[in-house]
Amino acid sequence: MTVPMAAGRGRVKLAARCRVATEAPAFGLGVFCVILLNAALMGVETYSGLAAEYRQVLRAAEEGCLVLFTLEMLLRMGAHADKPKAFFRDPWNLFDLAIVASAFVPMVRENTTLLRMLRLARVLRTARFLPHLRILLIAVGRSLPGTASFLFVGALVLYVYAMVGWVCFAESDPGHYGSVGRAALTLFLLTTLDGLTDAVRAGLQISRLSIIYYASYALLASFVLVNVLIGVVLNSLDEAREIEEEAGRVPAPAEDPDAGGQDLKERIATARRALDEIEASLAAAEPHPARQLETSHTGS
Repeated sequence: MTVPMAAGRGRVKLAARCRVATEAPAFGLGVFCVILLNAALMGVETYSGLAAEYRQVLRAAEEGCLVLFTLEMLLRMGAHADKPKAFFRDPWNLFDLAIVASAFVPMVRENTTLLRMLRLARVLRTARFLPHLRILLIAVGRSLPGTASFLFVGALVLYVYAMVGWVCFAESDPGHYGSVGRAALTLFLLTTLDGLTDAVRAGLQISRLSIIYYASYALLASFVLVNVLIGVVLNSLDEAREIEEEAGRVPAPAEDPDAGGQDLKERIATARRALDEIEASLAAAEPHPARQLETSHTGS
């Protein structure tokens, strides 16, 4: 019984010491700077002249970043030594662990392209230290189901209009509507309304009814569907903010002190009015002294 208790106390002490280190502001700032340094090194490696001249320096710097990232993960895991399951419940911890541990996988280390992609993924770890960026990434993830539905509806609308465009303009404008694929590509580029004026002018030379075709497509694809997508993203953004506030990673928005003071004043005024009404009702219910005197004389 003594050995397990001693081991448990040791894990608690280790977790407490590591937690003090990981929760220090300097620790987060240091890791953030290492992530930016890693990103800057990747940018320098894109210049062949610098990469060839400072190959050894760049490689040593990359190895140093990897060592620092490894020490960071060990400290974060040590901070959960008393409760190891809590470490794996946090998706950000799993993401960081996968990114750092992948650099030690033998087949990954030999694959230069894959290793560079994983190094690039380290830049996304800045979301851990930027609450608003973390909320944005969570919102993007939560909006994927709604975005998938939006893409299906958008593809359906695009296909229908592409078929109509192929039927109406294939002979007159085969370069843009010669097939359903070309028509879909043309309409997809028109979704941003860029080039819509030229397309309308070309369509008017074929038929005046083409204005109905382009106007209805611009209204449906560029306004209605895009606003629906914006609504889906904004709804997911609100849900992500609520999740982060419940987890305690982002402080809840502070209430307006002036609004709170005004509310308090209104409550005090309401209480005073209630007290005045009670006092008035008691005064009305209490018999007058002259009336009491008359009642006593009549009784005698």
